[in-house]
Amino acid sequence: MKIIVVGAAGAIGQAVCAELAPRHDIITAGRSSGDVRVDLADRTSIEAMYRAAGAVDAVVCAAGEVEFGRLSEMTGEKYLFGLKNKVLTQINLVLAGMNVLTDGGSFTLTSGILDRDPVREGSGSATANGALAGFVKAAAIDMPRSLRINVVSPGLLQVSAERYGAIFPGHDPVSSRRVGLAYAKCIEGAATGQMVPVD
Repeated sequence: MKIIVVGAAGAIGQAVCAELAPRHDIITAGRSSGDVRVDLADRTSIEAMYRAAGAVDAVVCAAGEVEFGRLSEMTGEKYLFGLKNKVLTQINLVLAGMNVLTDGGSFTLTSGILDRDPVREGSGSATANGALAGFVKAAAIDMPRSLRINVVSPGLLQVSAERYGAIFPGHDPVSSRRVGLAYAKCIEGAATGQMVPVD
């Protein structure tokens, strides 16, 4: 299969590429690196990425940003930042790509563990993750041409534990291999409308 991986340079993107590259043709994409460049905040840039890539069989998005902060310090604008930069960006990737994917192709989005297992100062992330799960569940029944859509919800990766572990007290970090396998399950399997946890 020909697969676009957006956010391929990040920890999750690298795990996806490591798992899929031995079997598939991977096109890496990112804001500042990759085979093609894309700014997910710009629908025109997303459309240009698809034109550059040509017809593809699957799209993975492993990119997104949210705000962290104490609830008393959070504002509507901070929640909106996550909804724009983690949720709407991935939704736009799907909307712009539905006519590009081959019949039976798939989208695999990325959320995270914090809507299922929250931590202090993580309500912005939890809100975005929950929104993605709801979108995927509903979008799956509306997809044309037997297209599929799922979202992977990984916990803290082992490779990121040194940097972010203090934010996730008591969380058992997950291996990059297990994260990569979750994306393979979504792309190479038959599931749709699913939130696939990696805890």
